[in-house]
Amino acid sequence: MAGAEGSKVLSYPSELKYVKTHEYVRVEGGNLATIGVTAFAADQLGDVTFVELPKVGQKLKLEEKFGVIESVKSVSDLFMPAGGEITAINDRLASEPELVNLDCYGDGWMIKVKLDNVDELKDALTADGYRDFVVD
Repeated sequence: MAGAEGSKVLSYPSELKYVKTHEYVRVEGGNLATIGVTAFAADQLGDVTFVELPKVGQKLKLEEKFGVIESVKSVSDLFMPAGGEITAINDRLASEPELVNLDCYGDGWMIKVKLDNVDELKDALTADGYRDFVVD
């Protein structure tokens, strides 16, 4: 069947918030959040070969660059979907960057953040809104 090999079904968990720069946010416990790249981003990048993340304790603002992701296809900046202080980074990505491709919403998470203002996520997309954004 022509073209079928490129038609992968990507998931967008409904409990997450999504931004148009292709990061997701899982808000936990009020102002704590886990951030990573979406399945769409991981799929578009291809095999991830390197991830550069910020240092724990670093404070970043909304839309500020928090890292870099490299793949066999390209190099892309990573942006904060909301401002806050980095409380943890996924150290496993230093030796296992492929976790982003294998499980972007689970073991492939990138940073944990104590959000300064949860309201900064008010313009973030729902799963359906993000799916519509990447399909268009």
